Amino acid sequence: MLGDVGLAEDIVSEVGIAAVIQERKGAVDRSDGHAGDSAQPAEDPGGSGTVRSWPGWLTTVCVRRSIDQARHLDSVKEEYTGSWLPEPVATEALPDEAVANRELLSVTLLHLADQLTPEARAAVVLSRAFDVPTNEISVILDKSAAAVRQMISRAERRLDLGRHISRTGNRQVIDRLVDAIRSGDQSSTLRLLLADDAIFWSDGGGKVPATRNPLFGIDRIIRFFAAVFDPSDPSRQQVSGVIDVNGEAAIGIVKDGDLRVLAIEVDDAGLVAGLRQVNNPDKLERVSSEHAP
Repeated sequence: MLGDVGLAEDIVSEVGIAAVIQERKGAVDRSDGHAGDSAQPAEDPGGSGTVRSWPGWLTTVCVRRSIDQARHLDSVKEEYTGSWLPEPVATEALPDEAVANRELLSVTLLHLADQLTPEARAAVVLSRAFDVPTNEISVILDKSAAAVRQMISRAERRLDLGRHISRTGNRQVIDRLVDAIRSGDQSSTLRLLLADDAIFWSDGGGKVPATRNPLFGIDRIIRFFAAVFDPSDPSRQQVSGVIDVNGEAAIGIVKDGDLRVLAIEVDDAGLVAGLRQVNNPDKLERVSSEHAP
């Protein structure tokens, strides 16, 4: 929903506290003998009284607070320096249930999800990751079931989920890209690997150097790589190898002793269509230390 682990953890903590408060309210009502009158449906988390379904209550509150936070985050992104990319997280640091839904965790999908409204993001996550029925999603989002079905359909088409899921972690292409960058003979090899309309994003957050705007097209990307990568110059960016983040393979890059992450998007033709490099040190704290130089 948020593409930021810290914000997600804050939401979970807030919902946990809210659950404790809600249960205490219910306990008071039960002791007063009003449990039957004050029982709250799972879809109405804002009131007081006994909760009939804790899974429903927790899901509803968590999703609605996530939507509010996503709206706030969208306004923050408007003021963000340069491109905003989601936070990469070492796959081994993710909960098992999260890794099971890794297709929705890839840097590529999280970045593309910024095109959706927070409600559409929530609907897709609930439907694809947790198999929540449409009628239950409609209650959580306070929309009709028909509107939710349409929202999910449009969002999945926009994200092109089938293609991205089938291409997640295309290790062979990534290995060839690593070899091309390390060889120093980037121009000829990269032309075989990159799509003509490939796009490169770089997120420095104003804290470290990064491209302020995306680079469109194979020629601009090749020129940029030639300028920032030089195997013989330790002051330039160096490829440290292939790492596993967000449930997929990515490229680890070292610059001035700091690790950066380059996520790769591969199209149906097996060509690199998108490159997303996270340089902002604030977003790299949850990449495993074993990948650091």
